[in-house]
Amino acid sequence: MDPTTLIVRGAREHNLRDVSLDLPHGRLICFTGVSGSGKSSLAFDTLYAEGQRRYIESLSAYARQFLGTLSKPDVDQITGLAPSVAIHQKSTGWNPRSTVGTVTGIYDFLRVLYARAGRQHCPRCDQPITAQTSEAIVGRILTLPEGTSIVILAPVVRGQKGEHVELLADLKRRGYVRARIDGHIARLDEAPRLGRHNRHDIEVVVDRLTVGPEIRTRLAEAVESALALGDDTLIVAPADAPRVSGRTARRARRDGDAGVRSDLVLSSRYACADCGIGLDAPGPQLFSFNSPVGMCMTCDGMGTTYTFDPELLVPDPSLNFFAPCIAPMRHTPGRWRRHLYEGVARHVGFDIHRPWNKLPARARDALLYGTGDAHITYEWRYRGTSYKHGGTFDGVIAELGAKYRQAKAGFVRKYYEKFMRLRPCDTCRGSRLNDQARAVRVGGEAIHSLCAMCVGDIRTFLDRLELGPTETIIASQVLKELRGRLGFLSDVGLDYLTLDRGAPTLSGGESQRIRLAGQIGSGLVGVLYVLDEPSIGLHPRDNERLLDSLCRLRDMGNTVIVVEHDEATMRAADWIVDFGPGPGVRGGHVVATGTVGQIARDTSSVTGDYLAGRRRIEVPAQRRPVDVRTMPGADGRKKKTGRKGRSKRAESA
Repeated sequence: MDPTTLIVRGAREHNLRDVSLDLPHGRLICFTGVSGSGKSSLAFDTLYAEGQRRYIESLSAYARQFLGTLSKPDVDQITGLAPSVAIHQKSTGWNPRSTVGTVTGIYDFLRVLYARAGRQHCPRCDQPITAQTSEAIVGRILTLPEGTSIVILAPVVRGQKGEHVELLADLKRRGYVRARIDGHIARLDEAPRLGRHNRHDIEVVVDRLTVGPEIRTRLAEAVESALALGDDTLIVAPADAPRVSGRTARRARRDGDAGVRSDLVLSSRYACADCGIGLDAPGPQLFSFNSPVGMCMTCDGMGTTYTFDPELLVPDPSLNFFAPCIAPMRHTPGRWRRHLYEGVARHVGFDIHRPWNKLPARARDALLYGTGDAHITYEWRYRGTSYKHGGTFDGVIAELGAKYRQAKAGFVRKYYEKFMRLRPCDTCRGSRLNDQARAVRVGGEAIHSLCAMCVGDIRTFLDRLELGPTETIIASQVLKELRGRLGFLSDVGLDYLTLDRGAPTLSGGESQRIRLAGQIGSGLVGVLYVLDEPSIGLHPRDNERLLDSLCRLRDMGNTVIVVEHDEATMRAADWIVDFGPGPGVRGGHVVATGTVGQIARDTSSVTGDYLAGRRRIEVPAQRRPVDVRTMPGADGRKKKTGRKGRSKRAESA
């Protein structure tokens, strides 16, 4: 067996007719021929499929039960087959959370760069975050209202999966009695069983105190212990706080509210001197919109929310609010709901009986989106007696959203969805990240604004990036990897893409070239790559860059098989296999194989005739006149292509 040759004997997959050939390893090989002649059957359904089957068979029986089994291609013998990777032309089903940055791995390196070399800023006042001493932390806690009961907590687990049995047992051995687990304070000897596949927060209770001037010494000891245990971070929680879920607790900590209702996060490394809020030390997870640590809690890291659209809610703005002008309300509100809306109108100051299009913008916003935390006094009249009560108003959209989420029947949800539309998240403005992650900057740019740039602009930004001496040492390897991967994207003609673009919006050719750039960046050697017409839709300039990338993949020590019709690809290939002589049942044979010159000299090859110039497609000397007015769609309407339209055209024919 020759280790430098891929030998195929008796391939009969699909329309192949006992194809036998030898392919050299470490070369750029082009499979060409008329459509349906058997190129893809040999490349994908035989070579790649057999490579995948052999890889799965090499795994243990335990691993194979999760991967399933693959049928053996109809071939007598394949020897010299290397591990195979297929890069298809068709667009794959990307996850809605996937972006260009995540599928190429570039975003992972950006997260490391911002976690290690980024400079934190306050999410509120935008001032740089400075370190604070333990004495400053003690002074900050003593500024709380005197008599407030607080609990000093040390965070030891933040949004990590696992049961954490050993950690809880170790904390118990070290003398700690209680811990707040996912927002619930419990004794360590009675700790609940944690789900292995769920994310958990564990914060050790260091001490319970009542704020006052006499507790300074005891508070200083508790702060020192909490900082040592919690990796320079502690949490001050109200002792009488209601039990909340882990997600609600994380959201409260990120809000930085120093009142008695939520937690106060203090760190010896990161704190805002003006606002008095402390922030956790930034880590790579902070910049991940797929992690609860970094995602925007409003949109769950999606960047968009499926919510009610005011334009769809009010189809006839000439009606007043009680008509009702909001279509999903369907009927005039009852007396109780009516007095609530009238209370909002009195509070804001407008006449609710006026037509919707005559109301000022602040009135429409108040009715749709609510009045926030403002306290509204409502007046309820019943049998000649007036009663007053107070409260807040969340808005009609919040009410409809609650009905939509609570609806069990599918037709009810579908009815509400008629008035909903996918819109950018109002909290994160489409960045998918929370406030703290958006406030970290490198070179004056936040990670979400950097990802909104195209690949070419990001390369320019990184080339001009100036860091301090320490940051330069820390980020040198990360920057090297970033520049390399961004260069690979540019080499395959994708320098116009932005890293935050959703992967499902990419075309088939873009998806294929992104995978190609990822394979070049992985640096694998001795792999058989199979590509499906990567030049489709490319400008000739970009086609040259693509060929350079394929040659680079070959020069790294890999075998690259390309199923192509492009002449430039054939001339750049080291070896050509011409299938034919026709499609379908008239194909399935290898007509010619060899270098470009050998194929061009072979008179039995149609491809060789065109490469040698013996046959060509002449440009018509005279073209038919075209009347634009008679072209389909010239009147602005879409041309019907459905079954009904086809049947009418058939009848007229």
